[in-house]
Amino acid sequence: MVKRLGGALVFAAAVVACGSSSSRSGFEEGQDPTLGGGADNAGNAGGLGQPAGENPRADECQKMDLVFVVDDSGSMKEEQDNLAANFPKFVKVLDDFRTKSGAKIDYRVAVTTTGRDLRYTIQTPIGAIAQNEKGDNGAFREKASCGSTRRWLERGDGDVAKNFACLSKVGTGGASIEMPLYALKLALEDRVTDGTNAGFRRPDALLGVVILSDEDDCSREDNDFTVASDSCDTMPNLRSIDEYAGVLDNAAGGPGRWAAAVIAGESSCESSFGKAIEAKRLKKFTQRAGKNGTFSSICDGDLAPGLQKALDTFDAACKNFPGPR
Repeated sequence: MVKRLGGALVFAAAVVACGSSSSRSGFEEGQDPTLGGGADNAGNAGGLGQPAGENPRADECQKMDLVFVVDDSGSMKEEQDNLAANFPKFVKVLDDFRTKSGAKIDYRVAVTTTGRDLRYTIQTPIGAIAQNEKGDNGAFREKASCGSTRRWLERGDGDVAKNFACLSKVGTGGASIEMPLYALKLALEDRVTDGTNAGFRRPDALLGVVILSDEDDCSREDNDFTVASDSCDTMPNLRSIDEYAGVLDNAAGGPGRWAAAVIAGESSCESSFGKAIEAKRLKKFTQRAGKNGTFSSICDGDLAPGLQKALDTFDAACKNFPGPR
């Protein structure tokens, strides 16, 4: 498959713009966006700018477990390099975050990719072409050379930004049929059951998902199939969006306890970064998340809103955190 445009570049560019924007969100400032003038919920001045609170509110989270699903196919090298170079801005936002009660957020960050082990055949006019591709199968990335002693990074680790930059360079040799939603299911179910990703998820943490891709989701869980092309529009046997939303409901402890940000093709488009395919299924996925979902186009001329919307969505979800079901 000839790859088009990597979502990671958009994410990285948005991070840079987020740091320089003159209109800062409550997430950046450490304030509850629903409050005016930095007051706390009792109307007292100062509010969230004060030191960490001793009494967390019942309707807030104080932890975030963030999973990045990065497209690792064909033309992603420049985009991954750009993400790595700019991730320090994102870490700074997390480090500066304050909850309603004034506490610093306790975060974890993990990285996986859109690919899985896959065998299939593409039937072309000149004959059948067999494909045998390898993927991460939802396993969170770890590298001793990236300073990782486990399959995720967390607040308090030495130089989280640098080590994430290392982990986020996932390469460009992944599967040509992207399956980010199935990768999430594998990461949060199968790789937990077999111990690979065990210990990452905390029951009292907001589960945040960021998907970065220039393609749509073609999640199917069979193998050894034949297709006419690798286009999701024409591919049969794709699994339902509701099924994967249900996976996140279960992993997070119920609806409203997870949030999703997708940066992909809002329509088939072309920009100075290349081409993108309309991500119809990924748009439906963010819609399934309701107010906790946000979708941004990787072909926007101004890329800053993509990350800003993601941060605002995670902020609101964390500050209106329902109890487990």
